Amino acid sequence: MKKNFFLTMTVASAILFSSCGGNKETEEKEESKSTADALQQFADKAKEMQSKEPVDPIDFRKLKELLPETVEGLSKKESSGEKNGAMGFTISRAEARYTDDSDASVHVEIFDTGGVAGVATMALAAWTMADIDKETDNGYEKTTKLEGYKGFEKYNNESKSGELNVLIGDRYVVNVNGNNITMDKLKSILADLDLEKLSELK
Repeated sequence: MKKNFFLTMTVASAILFSSCGGNKETEEKEESKSTADALQQFADKAKEMQSKEPVDPIDFRKLKELLPETVEGLSKKESSGEKNGAMGFTISRAEARYTDDSDASVHVEIFDTGGVAGVATMALAAWTMADIDKETDNGYEKTTKLEGYKGFEKYNNESKSGELNVLIGDRYVVNVNGNNITMDKLKSILADLDLEKLSELK
């Protein structure tokens, strides 16, 4: 478990450092302090979550049932699910891909980490340990609230691609990614998923 913890910390560190921008010397101290604070928050949260007892992830078939046949006019083209174990923890996962007659495509994933003392959850959702608010000429990324849950959203105006991620009950991670689609549609797709039912699955 200690090995998993340090692996997760490494992943989180890379993500947090990659979200920092700018080369000005006057910004370096602030960025360094911000990153250090974020990593300390991550470590504190990791310790807290590691004290929780993991449970066996649910059957991935139950997760697949939450993937609708159509989303915002796009039809399900394929779906799959699996339950895998490695390095001392097990994860259930279900996913589906949606397309329409245009070039629009959406990929929806649902993970159940079973809590697993928080390690796998944080590896899949390291953004929960950071405060991100970044904007460029091409798009933005930020941590936020989505459907009442801690979330992360990112969009590129140039490629018209984006993603939404939410963490539910410290064990379920939902990812919605899309290409040639608006952020409003991605949010509508997330809203159409029965997240409340997901949070109640056991």
